[in-house]
Amino acid sequence: MRGAMIHAPRDIRFETLDDPKILAPTDAVIRTAVTCVCGSDLWPYRGLEPTDEPHPMGHEYVGFVEEVGSEVTAVKPGQFVIGSFATSDNTCVNCRNGFQSNCLHREFMSTCQADYVRIPNAQGTLVATDQVPGEELWPSLLAVSDVMGTGWWAADAAEVGPGSTAVVVGDGAVGLCAVIAAKEMGAERIIAMSRHETRQKLAREFGATDIVTERGAEGVARIRELTGGIGADSVLECVGTEEAMHQALRCARPGGNVGFVGVPHGVAVDGQELFFSHVGLRGGPAPVRRYLPDLVDRVLSGAITPGKVFDLTLPLDQVAEGYAAMDERRAIKTLLKP
Repeated sequence: MRGAMIHAPRDIRFETLDDPKILAPTDAVIRTAVTCVCGSDLWPYRGLEPTDEPHPMGHEYVGFVEEVGSEVTAVKPGQFVIGSFATSDNTCVNCRNGFQSNCLHREFMSTCQADYVRIPNAQGTLVATDQVPGEELWPSLLAVSDVMGTGWWAADAAEVGPGSTAVVVGDGAVGLCAVIAAKEMGAERIIAMSRHETRQKLAREFGATDIVTERGAEGVARIRELTGGIGADSVLECVGTEEAMHQALRCARPGGNVGFVGVPHGVAVDGQELFFSHVGLRGGPAPVRRYLPDLVDRVLSGAITPGKVFDLTLPLDQVAEGYAAMDERRAIKTLLKP
């Protein structure tokens, strides 16, 4: 088969690779329907995470089951399936508590920008649709496997509720999906922090009521101004930088909550500041599997269309251009078709 490999910063190659095989009775192999480049893939692409040796890339996927291991009964060959970037058995104590992304048998997906993919823990990870969805729905279902599920977790962790005010820090695909989540959870006011006109437009389409272009201290001051000097009930941090985290914490009101889902890079939180702020902080890798059935239903019913975050579609063999376009902010998120 063919797939993407990273060799060094800004060196993505599309190569012939070994076909995936069933290695454990809990595995499945799927044929990729569509896959994509994630914002978090840009960390190694930009050299901000080390690449010690060439390795495959990609952790978002939907596709058709080709083969299953002997212990997999939840899905069968031919079915269209959606999974999570973090695999889970969905039976251990952490899974039962709703944190499948911390499953005791967790494996993170990392080979999905390819024609075929092996899925560990397939029994607990994959969710099949009743029938094959129309291709127009594939981008939104693909978004559910990570960015929509992650945006939902940001809103859930920040305790967004009916009538609340939510601030979204970050206008990438996760941040935009977090706007969808905040609206679905009933937020009355959704303030998207964005400096980019195309992303602002999509944020408003997804439900943002206000746009704040300022960052840092100026951004915090603007949020305070919009919230009567108090701050927001819920803040959704969807970037992963220290600046974004500090901005998020300072935009929340006393007693408010911050949900952080951006993969942290160089982030340090001042314990004394957090202590006296009375702001709650929760986040981590999104337990996408917890939300999968609900989010798939919302996509299939037309209630949400997170696939709109894909503003560039390329053949899989042009994956390197997909990375470059996102790195240069020519695209929000690149969809890849095998």
